[in-house]
Amino acid sequence: EVQLVESGGGLVQAGGSLRLSCAVSGFTYDDYVIGWFRQAPGKEREGLSCISSSGIDTYYEDSVKGRFTISTDNAKRTVYLQMNSLKPEDTAVYTCAADPAFLCNHGWYTDPYRYWGQGTQVTVSS
Repeated sequence: EVQLVESGGGLVQAGGSLRLSCAVSGFTYDDYVIGWFRQAPGKEREGLSCISSSGIDTYYEDSVKGRFTISTDNAKRTVYLQMNSLKPEDTAVYTCAADPAFLCNHGWYTDPYRYWGQGTQVTVSS
């Protein structure tokens, strides 16, 4: 059974940092893409960043480019999202998703990812 488990969310003041983790287990594929999404109350889900399992390919949406960094530790099968300079508008539930069928490139977030985590809450206070 494929499982994606996020951790690292919490409450932080504006300007602060958090590092989210997405631990993948049960995946029989060697090559896959993991993406980070978020959804704030009353808003649509938003794609933020993706990374290939090799770590070679990454992509960032404009909303987080320059502030967030995605990385992977293949030995631990974990993907990280380092979030710096957090703003109150970054408050949302952050979720990771994975799929072996897609590529990490422009438009990645429109693909129908099959495997999703349960999400972790990030709250940024002003």
